[in-house]
Amino acid sequence: MPPQLSTGALLRIMKDEKVPEPIVQILQSKKINCNSDKERYRLLISDGKYQISHAMLTGVSGVENFSIIKMKQYHLSELSSSQKINKILLIIGMEVLCSMDEKIGNPEQLTDQVIASHSSSEAKPVTNTVQSVPEQPRDLNQSLNQSLSESRVISQISALTPYHNKWVIKARVSNKSQMRTWSNSRGEGKLFSVDLMDESGEIRCTAFRDLADKYFNYLQVDKVYYFSKCQLKPANKQFNTLKNDYEMTIGNETVIEECLNDDGLVPQVKYSFVPISSVAELAVGALIDVIGVCKEVSDIQNFTSRTTNREMTKRDVILVDQSKTSITLTLWGSQAESFDGVNNPVVLVRGAKVGEFGGGKTLSTVMSSQMKINPDIQECHKIKGWFDLEGKESDVKNLSERTGSGSFQSQWLYLKEVQDKGLGNSERGDYFQTLATVLLMRSENAIYKACPTPDCNKKVVDLENGMYRCEKCNREYPNFKYRLLVSMNIGDFSGNQWVSVFSGEAEKILGKTSQEVGLAMEDNSEAGTAIFQNANFKQFIFKCRAKVETYNDEQRLKIVVVNVENVDYEKHSGQLCKEIAELTGINA
Repeated sequence: MPPQLSTGALLRIMKDEKVPEPIVQILQSKKINCNSDKERYRLLISDGKYQISHAMLTGVSGVENFSIIKMKQYHLSELSSSQKINKILLIIGMEVLCSMDEKIGNPEQLTDQVIASHSSSEAKPVTNTVQSVPEQPRDLNQSLNQSLSESRVISQISALTPYHNKWVIKARVSNKSQMRTWSNSRGEGKLFSVDLMDESGEIRCTAFRDLADKYFNYLQVDKVYYFSKCQLKPANKQFNTLKNDYEMTIGNETVIEECLNDDGLVPQVKYSFVPISSVAELAVGALIDVIGVCKEVSDIQNFTSRTTNREMTKRDVILVDQSKTSITLTLWGSQAESFDGVNNPVVLVRGAKVGEFGGGKTLSTVMSSQMKINPDIQECHKIKGWFDLEGKESDVKNLSERTGSGSFQSQWLYLKEVQDKGLGNSERGDYFQTLATVLLMRSENAIYKACPTPDCNKKVVDLENGMYRCEKCNREYPNFKYRLLVSMNIGDFSGNQWVSVFSGEAEKILGKTSQEVGLAMEDNSEAGTAIFQNANFKQFIFKCRAKVETYNDEQRLKIVVVNVENVDYEKHSGQLCKEIAELTGINA
């Protein structure tokens, strides 16, 4: 005997009544074509008395026609159109009870007219396994976590679709982007995104403009939150590589609450660490999880991007692990500025990008990368123990080793040696460092008026009406910022060389900010010129990039100062002793 169908259950469900685990028959099923690894089916189902065609099955591999199922979890959702509001029954979880060869009974189509003709008093109220989500107050400071976590039904991330809007998910923030800004002909604004995960999957959630400011500090990596009333839309796979067909957008109706009593049901962030030695076999562009001890760290390097003309900041970190292999990890922007390599911290990067430079493999952070310093996980304690016991003194293979100037440990050269060695002919240029004296710092054309936005340093055009236009941003501004681009002649005992210096490093030499220099030049040109003259005959260690460039079919060596340091004469004396020892063969 087949199980008895829940006669009349579909009518009661479509009237928003609660029916516990109704038993229905699938009369027809049709697979929905979608770009997804998760199959979805449109169903015609019957309870023996009524049948409906607005039903959808998701998250399973389908069932045979005339099968009898028990609907263990479902949602009734409303889909608005220009004409009417359609109710769609989403079956999230079900159990196949048996298979049949034919339809049971002679059910009639459950139309809106049939539903309207029945009074709600005819139905008997029963308890449903799927509870409606209670209205939630907007004050995030109210302590509602304990009571609401007991009463609300939590949906899984993998079950979210645009056809179902009454849901609450409980998810952990696995990654959080930096705040980004944009400015174009359509306006300007800011945004950031978080990646959310639960036991079923992951999804990206993005906030824009005022809502980005509201939630940026509130949402923290590794914490668990309740999310509801976000907008769901197809994921833009050009920028979103998560394994989900959809992504969420935070709106004015969105409710986000921190889960203060984490019960451990939401999994922790999982990492798939790749040993540094294995990076050699990976393709360029691959994104990997890596953990290593910071063995060395470079100074901040400031330079101007050729493609965007924006000033960039980076720092190189050498990581080493138990495979006795090291690799150079490049940090960018605020991560580079805030990184502290003191006491050899353990560095974890989720989603580091594999690169290649000069025949060696490298790693770098990208927008979606997440970096943690000394995380409280087993892998961190294990690798730190190895480094302290033996790794610190072990010989390691440098996976980033390349020809030329090496990684960021640039070769020491005198200025004449730069010419004699023919530096600057490699594709990306050659790096060197030298101790030299400032012979002349030109004040002419050393300062310019630039776009005031933080991410743009393009020179602006004075419209002579109190406004300044940036051609790159295609906008006009009532203000500007001063920027330095200085031509300078430096020398040592072997010769002299003209070099270019950008704002950040020029400020170190002048002891003034670009704004201070610009105002001085504007108010009193003699006082401004004196700032440049005061820098003459000062000594610094200059780290430089040499590159041969072609102008009007003529090749010229262009040298840009990428970093300026005050001279540590004791340390430099040690460097000179080392060079003497190499020349004479006598240990210094």
